[in-house]
Amino acid sequence: MLEAFDFVLFGAAGDLALRKLIPGLFRAHRNGELPEGTRIIPTLRNAQAVAEYKDKVRDAAQKHLNKNEFNAVAWDSFATILFPMTVDISTLDERWAELANAMNGGDNRQRVFYLSTPPSVFSAACKHLHESGLITKTSRVVVEKPLGYDAVTAEEINSSIAEYFAETQIFRIDHYLGKEAVQNLLALRFANGIFEHLWDAHAIDNVQITISETVGLEGRAGFYDGAGALRDMVQNHILQLLCLVAMESPNKMTAERIRAEKLKVLESLRPLTGNTVRFNTVRGQYVAGEMNGSAVPGYLDELGSPSNTETFVAIRAHIDNSRWANIPFYLRTGKRMKERFAEIVIQYKDVAHKVFPESAGIATPNRLVIRLQPEESIKIIMTSKDLGKQEMQLSPVVLNLNLADAYKDYFSDAYKRLMLDAAANNPSLFIHRAEVDAAWAWIDPIIEAWQRPENKPHGYMAGTWGPVASAQLVGADGRSWFNIDEVGSEESH
Repeated sequence: MLEAFDFVLFGAAGDLALRKLIPGLFRAHRNGELPEGTRIIPTLRNAQAVAEYKDKVRDAAQKHLNKNEFNAVAWDSFATILFPMTVDISTLDERWAELANAMNGGDNRQRVFYLSTPPSVFSAACKHLHESGLITKTSRVVVEKPLGYDAVTAEEINSSIAEYFAETQIFRIDHYLGKEAVQNLLALRFANGIFEHLWDAHAIDNVQITISETVGLEGRAGFYDGAGALRDMVQNHILQLLCLVAMESPNKMTAERIRAEKLKVLESLRPLTGNTVRFNTVRGQYVAGEMNGSAVPGYLDELGSPSNTETFVAIRAHIDNSRWANIPFYLRTGKRMKERFAEIVIQYKDVAHKVFPESAGIATPNRLVIRLQPEESIKIIMTSKDLGKQEMQLSPVVLNLNLADAYKDYFSDAYKRLMLDAAANNPSLFIHRAEVDAAWAWIDPIIEAWQRPENKPHGYMAGTWGPVASAQLVGADGRSWFNIDEVGSEESH
């Protein structure tokens, strides 16, 4: 049972805190999920910001909560557990002592320190927490991505945090793992024999994982141009989704067992180095195009300077173990794409013997389509007889489970879930240090190969599905990126 805790939020005036973290904590309070006596302590750099903070976050909550979620009475109650304070992460001064005095009230409550800050200040924040006597045995620290820009910098960051917190106290967050649809993937696989017995190289033809964004730089030019899509999305979100799709069943659903199975997947990824990178990856960069009927600038126009940073990545990956031998995993992510969604597509092999004549049409491959956002759903695509015709005519049909329809009171808030898990000391949906190391070990050689002159990014128009080379990457295997238009849906990708 979750007991009262202190939640200290560094970077409390930042975009993530205002859009996701404070609204998530408000939802938890409104739903009765925060134990009585819990305190939320946002920290800000100056006293003026502290004085204005409650009004600022109230305005932000009204903007970022869903329609009809904001309730003035509930917010006023929530505001009573907000205790903003002045703390400058970069300077160990009397403000840190004031924070310590406010928290050292005699009880041994759990403490969650959420670093919604750039990684460059993680070390200073942890050091000052230690020197101020704020870290107890039941304290946890939550850190946001990116954890470095390569294996070396990731190791530096992790080592600096580990000077003050044990590994069991460090919660590396990937908000995709907090999505209910992502967690449901484990239930889908391991609680349903119909899928688990058809989840290997004998039954599956290929797996596609796509995270498609319609936004451009959105004020993140400085960070994004130094990172790019491979570091920003593939190294964390997409590889974590790949792990959940490909992992073996843990003998128990505990954090240690789940993490161990995910690590095995990462360590089994076939290395991509040198020339193999060129033939198994595509990097792209959007140019001017059209989004929703309006002209939008290209990446270089938004950035205002030359750059070879990729805004699109497609990768053909393989997992070298007995379950997935020779089965391609196609990974794709990009900005300024035609549509926003995150999706996992499991495509099954064709039937071994075709019994229907050619005049009946071609049977559509069976697919399991797991949509993670914006809506969360599970679709099974099957071949059926077209019931509107006298003769045998094959036609694809969709079995659709919309989670919002199945669970009327269902609303997924990944950050809320993960913040409560951190408070409850449940690390199942957080990333272990060894996973970070293994992910970078696979990503770094790709980054290195992309520095060669011949590996410059391909241009693609904003509002499209990425470079032509992306379709060619999959087409070279006699396959194509899944497009649900094939089965009569209004969606298209």
